Amino acid sequence: MSAVPVPDWVARTRAIACAPALQPREALYVAGQVVGSVQRGLLPDLGLDNLRAMGIDIAARSAAGETSWWLQAEAGDGATLALLNRLAQVLRADGRCGPWRDEQLAVRNPEGERIATVERGAVRVLGIATQAVHLVGVAPDGRLWVQQRAADKAMFPNRWDTLMGGMVSADDSLDTALARETWEEAGLRLAALQGLRYGGFFDLVQPSDEGDGCGYIHERIHWYVAAVPDGVAPDNQDGEVQGFALLPTEQVQAWASEEKFTPEAALVWAGYWGW
Repeated sequence: MSAVPVPDWVARTRAIACAPALQPREALYVAGQVVGSVQRGLLPDLGLDNLRAMGIDIAARSAAGETSWWLQAEAGDGATLALLNRLAQVLRADGRCGPWRDEQLAVRNPEGERIATVERGAVRVLGIATQAVHLVGVAPDGRLWVQQRAADKAMFPNRWDTLMGGMVSADDSLDTALARETWEEAGLRLAALQGLRYGGFFDLVQPSDEGDGCGYIHERIHWYVAAVPDGVAPDNQDGEVQGFALLPTEQVQAWASEEKFTPEAALVWAGYWGW
């Protein structure tokens, strides 16, 4: 634990990163297991008869004054994947979906068991829990590498971030996601870095404006730290980063207090300094 007093921006950022939904949400069950949530009224607005006509068998159940939604499917069945992705397509057609990525993310039950996958663009609207990885890059003199997000990013365009931050896809482990995203975002191979270590994790739960404002983020952020040797510099490969900067600790902390970083990046920094 750092002996330095915890600055005010840490509590502010945690409040932003752990916020209730703006509108009531109802639990979403797939194959009898809760996997997410949907904003109240969303599925009826899509037209339940139309959904069933498309083979999406979803029904409301009420208990103790609470409504939940049940997608009839079998865990691990290819039909489950097809149904969830068909629902994602309906959301997309209705303008209730995030940016379409043609990328599958895992759908897990509360025990962490994978029961299906779904298009990345639908996970926020369906309240499905996701995972992401971040990398703190430290220069030999203690300065920190940061990236500026592209202007066309769906969330927090132009904001600053850690050296790398990216999603864990359905085909990834944490290790493979870390390696892939470090290359795609920073053009760095893990083998070129030194002293790679796992820093920890925290959960991000907050409203999302995806899906015309009916999304909700439930994401576990895993963060790592590595030394970037002299003569090694990041170079974006996927077009999602405007550029990089190498900053002293004091400037990174000042930018965090001014909310120049994304909330998750700011909380990674807080963890890095033991706050």
